[in-house]
Amino acid sequence: MQILLEEFYKTDLIVNKFHFRKLFLEQNTSYQINGISQSGKTKLVKNYLLELKKSSYLYIDCLDVRIDLHSFNTYISDFCTQNKIDVLVYDNYMESFKIPNVSQLILTSQLPIDNQYLKQLTLYPLDYEEFLAYEHKYDSTALNHFFQLGGYPSMHKVNSDERNIYIQKSLQYALDPQEFEILKLCAKMATLKLSVFSLYERLKQTQKVSKDKLYKSFDTLIYKNYIHLLSKFEHQRATKKVYLCDISLKSALSSEKHFGRVFENMLYLELLKHQHQLYYAEGIEFYLPQKNEVILSMPFADERTLFKKVEAIEAFIVTHGVTQITAVTMNHESSLSHPFSRIEMIPFDIWALGD
Repeated sequence: MQILLEEFYKTDLIVNKFHFRKLFLEQNTSYQINGISQSGKTKLVKNYLLELKKSSYLYIDCLDVRIDLHSFNTYISDFCTQNKIDVLVYDNYMESFKIPNVSQLILTSQLPIDNQYLKQLTLYPLDYEEFLAYEHKYDSTALNHFFQLGGYPSMHKVNSDERNIYIQKSLQYALDPQEFEILKLCAKMATLKLSVFSLYERLKQTQKVSKDKLYKSFDTLIYKNYIHLLSKFEHQRATKKVYLCDISLKSALSSEKHFGRVFENMLYLELLKHQHQLYYAEGIEFYLPQKNEVILSMPFADERTLFKKVEAIEAFIVTHGVTQITAVTMNHESSLSHPFSRIEMIPFDIWALGD
């Protein structure tokens, strides 16, 4: 095991081309970085390490099959002491790995790690602003490219005819079979109201499934951030809407095409990163009570369509004192007059890059 540790220590890390993310690591702070598979955790960590003196850090991928855990745990503390390791990284961390005393510890995992001494960071797939760093020019083609690729950083290097299979294989590697089957159904139902019981009813028609295990797997997918649930405003017990962690999963896991749902899912992911208090309501995709704002997903709407939409939700607007109504579109920009609220139609690329 000492020979393998020496190999880890001497191996040169390589990051071909790093595009900066909105999350970054600072020296003298220990971290737990959680996020879905392929979200960019490894590249973020390696890029940080390459800024340090090579002899000061040790990077270990816990999934390396050559690691004999018992032997590893026996030698790791002494190895770090003898080589004056300041920064230790456990990529794909598992609790069975011993944590030695080092100045800076960085753990990455799909799941949050229960350690109060580590600063927790959650890394999501690329949002639109981060995605633009990969583009050669910022014009209308960039948004179309975003729809095609989604937010997985690695997708820029995958051939177009291989993308769906690449995502499927990545998910099958990262999830257990039950979780993968649930995610496939969620892909079909993305942005719609979905209960765990309805998932169970659908799955049991084609396979033998335990209700308890299914409920647990569903909760795990939420905990890992592969799916997100949105509650109905002032109706917490109402059926929640389900959203995917990345828009690319819709086409990779389902043959159903629905641009409007993909567009709405894309809006949700942008709002998620801003950590707004967020709900849905009847006829309203997103309600932000702290901002007194309603956000509508209307990719191909015009002023007439929006006016009819506002009429239909006017009771909600008045009752809850909504002062801002934002209709996010593909490329239409306009404003409407209203006695109670400011109403704007904003193209997605402008809205996503705004404050």
